[in-house]
Amino acid sequence: MNSTTEHVDISVIILSWNTKILLLRCLDSIINSKLKRNIEVIVVDNSSTDGSVHAVREKYPEVILIRNDANLGFAKGNNIGITRSRGRYVCFINSDVEVLDSCFDLLYDYMEQNRSVGIVGPKILWPDYTLQDSCREFPSLWNNFCAAIKLNKLFPKSDFFSGEHMMFFAHDRICRVDSLVGAFLLVRKKAIDQVGGFDERFFIYAEEIDLCRRFWMAGWEVVFYPGAEIVHFGRGSSSREPIRFTLEQQKSILQYWKKYHKIPGQVAILIIMAMNHLLRIGAGVLLLLIRSSKKNNGLNNIKKHFVCLLSLFWPQKVCQSTTQ
Repeated sequence: MNSTTEHVDISVIILSWNTKILLLRCLDSIINSKLKRNIEVIVVDNSSTDGSVHAVREKYPEVILIRNDANLGFAKGNNIGITRSRGRYVCFINSDVEVLDSCFDLLYDYMEQNRSVGIVGPKILWPDYTLQDSCREFPSLWNNFCAAIKLNKLFPKSDFFSGEHMMFFAHDRICRVDSLVGAFLLVRKKAIDQVGGFDERFFIYAEEIDLCRRFWMAGWEVVFYPGAEIVHFGRGSSSREPIRFTLEQQKSILQYWKKYHKIPGQVAILIIMAMNHLLRIGAGVLLLLIRSSKKNNGLNNIKKHFVCLLSLFWPQKVCQSTTQ
């Protein structure tokens, strides 16, 4: 950590919403790690009600804490953090992440040696230290179709049948990729000043895909760097309201297609998404008949896909019913 008079190498921005325990663990991993670089840590709280703000103030008074009056979403929350940042690099970290030793220094050094790179991401591990795929291809009708009918699961080593998730890639080498998972991104501040921050039309999900796409369009490379590692626990906030967050994810996907594709593409992705939900509902009903012991989970899954299917055609009505 640094004083306000020192230069800052990396501004770490952590967006949090009701993830107090995970947030404190994330801060522990950052502040107690061995760092060669000067960093500042900015926590942007999206109006949590679980005592997150008080806990951060009490345990880590040196952290810059911004408390929003409402849940402003991932994009806008992080953009607020950017306005307070002073570093040559900005690092966006989910609150459900544990940063492993040397991660910041390794990524910083890589960026310093590769001036054409605008965004770099580390290898991401599950809590049991198994690999969590984090490299993505830009969404297309074909890779969405493959994911909808599970071709990506049937042929996990095939790049042709892959969905957006590059499960065929071993994540064992430095690689230029279309986009990276937004759990941990180290971004060149100079590039942010040129390209802009997150598009605030994305409340949550797909905003990192959009950011990476805009960086590529502006001539900045996006790179996966496996030498640095983090642990990502996953679904820190979204697990509280699975249907709501699945709807938000679907809304963001449609927003992405509206932004980058013409009407025929938008209609086609709508059909593929509807097909995906219908297949999942059908499979869920069959599983209920076969495995009645998992009835509650099965019913919840069917309900989630049914609500999402309805929202494709009656979004306002579904939105009203889920927020009441």
